Amino acid sequence: MQHTYKTNGTCSSAIQFDLNGDKVTNVRFFGGCPGNLTAIARLVNGKSVDEIESQLKGITCGGKPTSCSDQLARAVRQAYGSRSQS
Repeated sequence: MQHTYKTNGTCSSAIQFDLNGDKVTNVRFFGGCPGNLTAIARLVNGKSVDEIESQLKGITCGGKPTSCSDQLARAVRQAYGSRSQS
């Protein structure tokens, strides 16, 4: 199922991804640093929500309290949690 997450506090404005069970695929960032975000999307493709969260949660960018990576971790956890509650 495809999900879209509006980011907060980052250069990217949104993240779109597919969630199949607990596996994340087809990650796409809107805005932000294209090279870095394309790399992140490729590296997390096929990973579980737990794997992504354990690797990316809490990463900051410059003086910001979050980053595009951290926002991705939050996004996949939120999508997985809302799916589990349905």
